[in-house]
Amino acid sequence: MNNSVSIKSNDEIELMRESGKLLAQVFQALDSYIKPGISTMDINDFVEKYIVDELKARPASKGQYDYEFVLNSSINDVVCHGVPKKSQILKSQDIINLDITLEKNGFIADSSKTYVMPDTSPIARKLVKVTYEAMWEGIKQVKPGAKLGDIGSAIQRYAESHGYSIVREYCGHGIGKEMHEEPQVLHYGKSNQGLTLKEGMTFTIEPMVNQGSAKVKTKKDGWTVVTRDKKLSAQSEHTILVTKTGYEVLTLRGEESI
Repeated sequence: MNNSVSIKSNDEIELMRESGKLLAQVFQALDSYIKPGISTMDINDFVEKYIVDELKARPASKGQYDYEFVLNSSINDVVCHGVPKKSQILKSQDIINLDITLEKNGFIADSSKTYVMPDTSPIARKLVKVTYEAMWEGIKQVKPGAKLGDIGSAIQRYAESHGYSIVREYCGHGIGKEMHEEPQVLHYGKSNQGLTLKEGMTFTIEPMVNQGSAKVKTKKDGWTVVTRDKKLSAQSEHTILVTKTGYEVLTLRGEESI
């Protein structure tokens, strides 16, 4: 695996920074758009128009693996890969994860954010908060010489300390010219194990955290993954660069600070 992990050049890193900043702008635009009463297809169409017309970029998910849409919209017990639908209307108690990719000048950024609606329960809000914090626990492990296992271990420890479980079937991934490159970035594991991180690596950290059991199943559409026990699931994702001294979050949004 070591040999197949691409180390990005300074020029490539600049292009990835640009893609990451543009993707952060997509979420900024969504912040004032997402509300109860709109459909997940409305969100898909809004994002496609914004990426293509406003940002002059390409939604990288569209056409990938024959997928027709520009994002995944995962509501409540949907763990990941929720498919936008005109008939799926956001309710005031829902949580929804929007997972979006963007390509500009040949390089791809990938990020997701879980939105909470106005009447979302405190229980659901806590799950979303802990999932976001767990992602950051993983991100903080990133530096040259650290191991991939350090990331997974930190995320797992944090989520499980709050009584939640980590989905194991899906993981983060290397990213650059391709949406999915090496390495695979697990969100569980043991410290000081796995691939050694090097300056210039780029990958996503994107834990999926379940309120109940970690067990999941794929629905008949072949895409949508849900919790087996029908309890809630949340996700957070950023694209990360390994720098000389630590990390840079390439998809950092305006409301976030390190």
